[in-house]
Amino acid sequence: MSDQHSSEPVDWDAASAALRSAERDLMLQRERVAEMRRALPSGPVVADYEFGSEAGPIRLAELSTGPDRSLVVYHFMFGGRQGAPCPMCSMWADGWDAVAKHLGQRFDFALVTQGTVDENQTLAAERGWGNLRWLSACDSSFKTDFGSMDDEGNQSPFMTVFERDGADLRLSWSGAAQYDAEQYRGVDLLSPVWHLLDLTREGRGDWFPALEY
Repeated sequence: MSDQHSSEPVDWDAASAALRSAERDLMLQRERVAEMRRALPSGPVVADYEFGSEAGPIRLAELSTGPDRSLVVYHFMFGGRQGAPCPMCSMWADGWDAVAKHLGQRFDFALVTQGTVDENQTLAAERGWGNLRWLSACDSSFKTDFGSMDDEGNQSPFMTVFERDGADLRLSWSGAAQYDAEQYRGVDLLSPVWHLLDLTREGRGDWFPALEY
């Protein structure tokens, strides 16, 4: 550190260097986990669910536009017993809507709710989401089959990734928001908000996103 900062605690440089090393280790671990994810064997063939959309009924397989493009589907908590949209899901959708054109260069992406097509359209308009593909599973067992909704209609954040195998789709990866009792840490990487909060001394604390501030 230069002389002009000599009034700073003398151990700051050492602590910062140790932190930087730990951050690098974390990056390398994320890379190893990503490699493991990519190396997963092909999963089971999935049913060709039908969803409601603004353009009419559409099948799951129709959402996949090419043999070398993954199909990523987010199970958005809204509709049915979930009368109001989930604030966490909404925060993620805020970010995804802004980068949807970038994501579309690499994979096909859709968000599925338990709401009706009209409810989805109203929600998207109210939130200003104009770049995301919204689908309705209110007449489908899609959410319960994949475990993002229980038999009582309680929903949870969930992501599924599919890959094409000829005319079929296979499950490539799936992930829920919770690791045991760790609330919502299972999908931290879906939003940069958490990581920006982690840069501050105050950290996340008990902060949770809201629909309005």
